[in-house]
This record gives sequence, structure tokens and C-alpha cells, in this order.
Amino acid sequence: MTSKKTFKFQRTIYSTAEHCCVPLCQASSKYNSLLSFHTFPSDAEIRRKWLVAIRRDKFTVTPHTRVCSRHFNKEDVREPLSETGRRLLNKGAVPALFEWNNFTLPTSRPGDDGDAGEKADIPMDHDYASASDPAVVDLALDDNMSLRDEILKLREHVEKLTMNQRFGIHRFAASDKDIRFFTRFASYDLLMRFWALIEPSLPNMVSVTQAQRGTFTEPSSTVTRFLQPIDEMFMFLNYLALGSKQRDLADRYGVHQSTVSRIITTWSNFLYTVLGSVRIWIPEEKIRAHLPAEFKDYADTTVILDCTELRCQCPSSPLLQSEMFSAYKSHCTLKGLLGVAPHGAVTFISQLYAGSISDKQITRESGILSLLRPGMAIMVDRGFLVDDLVPCKIYRPAFLSGRSQMSACEVRETQAIARLRVHVERLIRRVKEHKFFDTEIPLRLFGNINQLYTVACLLTNYENGPLVKAWAKKPE
Repeated sequence: MTSKKTFKFQRTIYSTAEHCCVPLCQASSKYNSLLSFHTFPSDAEIRRKWLVAIRRDKFTVTPHTRVCSRHFNKEDVREPLSETGRRLLNKGAVPALFEWNNFTLPTSRPGDDGDAGEKADIPMDHDYASASDPAVVDLALDDNMSLRDEILKLREHVEKLTMNQRFGIHRFAASDKDIRFFTRFASYDLLMRFWALIEPSLPNMVSVTQAQRGTFTEPSSTVTRFLQPIDEMFMFLNYLALGSKQRDLADRYGVHQSTVSRIITTWSNFLYTVLGSVRIWIPEEKIRAHLPAEFKDYADTTVILDCTELRCQCPSSPLLQSEMFSAYKSHCTLKGLLGVAPHGAVTFISQLYAGSISDKQITRESGILSLLRPGMAIMVDRGFLVDDLVPCKIYRPAFLSGRSQMSACEVRETQAIARLRVHVERLIRRVKEHKFFDTEIPLRLFGNINQLYTVACLLTNYENGPLVKAWAKKPE
């Protein structure tokens, strides 16, 4: 076993202490009077050799940085000529004795003094005091660059694996079935096309935090994001499609529940603005150009109208309860008017009203009347009595009007209108496939419910294909 040279530590009388900067060396002038402490040489090349020898990379040398004398060969240190003198180093001296080489010099190389044959079997140690050949240094640098590139590639690979494991859109990108479940979009490709449409508007997004602070001019890039924007959108679509609780989303995405709340509010306002800025009302000539063959007997139909109701929490006020109560649903509801073009696209969305409002009153207040013209026609349900309001023709299933039975012609017309008008109900079902509307809407969401409802309705124009596959335009 190789014995190590030991030093006896004893406290000195000096008021200031000097410390050795060599790794693994704990020598201090305060507790060791046998050692001397030497500053780095001013010569740049010798200083570089010191740094290489002591194995300190990216190390800043100051006037107070010291290396103790235990790291130098005995021949490199000049003892003082007097008791009050200091130890000095010979010019060009480089530290060579360290913890990692047991404070011993490397053995001489084969071919030096003596029998070369006898020394050929002696293992060679690295001489830390000698300067490396420039070619060797270049090879070492090349190896370091190769290792650095390999580390970067491994890090990117780990990040990709982590991303695939983390809950978010990239985790389900390979499964259209999962995308359909979590977002209601028919496929990942369809979802990415929708993302490409809204992504250019992201710099104009105003977060809830910005709105609360009034910093509307603050760039969105300076806003702290816990998730990538595409994962924020994915979370919002999860909220609508699955009706997920905010606490559940917080656990899935690894964020705080308040962060989930802010993301949902921000994205509902953002999509309400971006999608709402697109004109969805379709002119008559375009509707007729894309009119399905099934509407040939009702070719002037511009829009199919119907109302839908969403169950909501009953307010404590009796007056509000009477306004919100729907006799049709026997519950407090919010009511909205939806319009669908004959080929199945949503072309009109009203705001939500208290559930007690009549179909006639909601037609008057919704703004649909300003879009209708005398040459148009609307298709409605039997109980949608708006004849004295609309300026155009109305297609409606026939009433018995006190008669025992309808004529054969009326029966055929009623059946034909019912087959065509059912598509607005299919569209409403698509809206309500967003499970958010399955549960009772709490009162605390009333400040944001119009945005959520409107966005859900508008998303149906992007999430799926046509209501009837046969209506899809065949490639020529």
C-alpha cells in the first residue's frame, strides 16, 4: 500500500488565512505553518499550464487565488535564505503532486536513462506538469465536441420521451380515436388544421392576468406560461369535450387549479373573439350553389331554426327562479336560438336567455330578423310560431287545427319537412356532445357561459365532416 505524505496541522498566529484552490485540497495557512501559498504566475502560458494541471475548467483566477507548496516538486521550491523570508518557486514551475496521483511523480518513460528493455514493462502515468502536444489537444477537443453533441442528442431524446409521457396533445397524436374522445375533433390532422388557422392570432391573445392588471399592450411572449399554447388549447377542449372538473385537469397537466381556471377563461375569450370574427351567415346565392339534392322541393330555404336549452343551477331568488324556469324542461335553464344552413353548417348563434323566454320573443331579440329577406325561406318546428315577425316564407309541418286527420298531401309535406328539419337537431346534438353541457351549469360560470356556448357551437363547423356523408362534395 502506498503511504501518503501527511501534514501536521497547527494553528498559526497570522490574522488572515490563505486557502489552496486545488480540488480535494483543504490546506489553509491558518492551520498549517509548514506550507507556503503561491499566487498564479503572470505569464499566460504558464498560468494555463497551472489551470490544466490542477484540473480547474472555467476557473477565474484572482490576486487572492493560491496553490499550496505541497503540490510542487521539491526541486521547484526555493527555501528562504533567512527565517523571515518566504518560499519562492523556480521560474516555469508547474504544480504536479495531487490527491489523484497520491502526491507522487510519474515514473520515467522507456528510453530515458538506463536499460530501455527493463523500463519497457513499467506502466506509464500521465505527466500533469508537461505541456500536451498541440495535435493531442486538437484530438481531445474533437472528442469533447463529439461527446457534447451526443449529450445534446440524448437530452433531446429524453425530452421527447418525457413529452410523450406528459399529458398533452403530443401524447395522443398517433390515435385519432383518442383525439376524438378528448377534443371532439374527428382526427389529429383536422385538429392541426384548426390550430394552423388560429395560431397566427396567438400574439394578440389577452390573458386573464393581463386583463386584471390592465396591461393589454404587454406582449404575450412576456406572460408566464406553465404549458405550451397548443397544450393550453388541448386542455380547453378537454374541458368542453369531457366536462372535466378543473381539479382533475390540474392533476392531469401538473399545474395549479387556479392556472387551469385562468387558461379556460383566457381561451374561451380568445376563441370567442377569433372564431366570432369570421362571418358565418351564408348569402343566398352560395347556399343555393351548395344546396343538397334533398332540398330540391324547398330550394329557397336559407336557414333551419330551432331553440336549445341548457340546464343550469337554480338561483336562490324566487324572482330569478321564475325567469329561469322552463316549463318544457321543468327545470331552470338557459335558452339559445341556433340556425343551420341546408348543407349542415352553423350560420347563426344567439346569446343565451333565461329559460322562460318564448320562441317568438327569442326570435325578436336574437337579431336573426335583420338577416332575413323577402326572397328567402326558413324551416322551423311545428310550435315555432313566428309568422307575424319574419319577412320571408316559412316551411313548417302542418297542424291538425281541430281536424281529425290531415290530408295525404299534408302528411307527405310534414314527413318531408321533418326529414330535412331533423338536421338542425343533429347539429344541436353535436353541440351537446361536448359533455360540459351534460351537467347542470353552476351560477359561478354565468359570466363566461355565453363564450363557452358560442365557442362550442362554432367548433362544430371545424370538428367534423358534413352532417350527412352523402352531402360531401365528391372529387371530380
